Amino acid sequence: MIEVANLTKRYGGVTAVKDLTFTVRPGRVTGFLGPNGAGKSTTLRVLLGLHRPSAGTATVDGRPFGGRPRGLRQVGALLDAQDVHGGRTARAHLTALARSNRIPPTRVEEVLEDAGLTGAARRRIAGFSLGMKQRLGIAAALLGGAPVLVFDEPLNGLDPEGVRWVRGLFRRLAAEGRTVLVSSHLMSEMEHTADDLVVVGRGELIAAESLAEFTARGCRQRVTVATPAADALLSLLTAEGASVRTEGGLLVATGMDAGRVGAIAQRHGIPLSRLQEERPSLEEAFMRLTADAVQYPTGDAR
Repeated sequence: MIEVANLTKRYGGVTAVKDLTFTVRPGRVTGFLGPNGAGKSTTLRVLLGLHRPSAGTATVDGRPFGGRPRGLRQVGALLDAQDVHGGRTARAHLTALARSNRIPPTRVEEVLEDAGLTGAARRRIAGFSLGMKQRLGIAAALLGGAPVLVFDEPLNGLDPEGVRWVRGLFRRLAAEGRTVLVSSHLMSEMEHTADDLVVVGRGELIAAESLAEFTARGCRQRVTVATPAADALLSLLTAEGASVRTEGGLLVATGMDAGRVGAIAQRHGIPLSRLQEERPSLEEAFMRLTADAVQYPTGDAR
């Protein structure tokens, strides 16, 4: 389990993380989200002992990670796939990590195969694409069979097959009872993969809850209706408390589910040719709930 309690990190006069508290539980995939400059990478670096906190704590299974011997056996992490010695081969890189953490050499071949890099094991890393370096970084994180895994933007540069592999990998690791924390800007992938979310903005906590709770809180449910009696149904739904607007000849109702819309139409003898409930998207909820925390807004965001 990962526990962050009242964590603050300052760099001179800049506060990158401010009084941040959240818990990442085993057996679940937790997405770590936030706009650029939100403090996600800083939090992960403090968690892994690469930076010292200004105040508060960030612990793994109740203890700070920094200074633990054979750390890959306790936490597997990918922070920067580019931060690797380009002159080494993939196998040599993983072998060095295995030796320093007293991991059996047979494990190197297992993670190379799992990451789809067996055929590239003798190639120098300098010749790897970004996607291949990501695979190598994920293989390194898996090397020690750690119960806690931390990934910062693991999908950058991966092709569709690689993205699918990573999605399945995270689900499998969580099913094995491991703690999986994934920082990503790809909302569509987090929507398919995450069970829980920790969302930060300007270094402060915005949300720590399930994906479903966050999405429902950030977006109102929408029901799209097609009917020849649009004016009559609009009046009825509005009277029942829904917010209704017309859009391209359709009625779009929020604040009421499809079952209730259908029941009202049936009770008043109004025929429906379309009744569709739209699931709120994580991206829409994220944009709405982090709007005030965007550090570098574009013209469209203002």
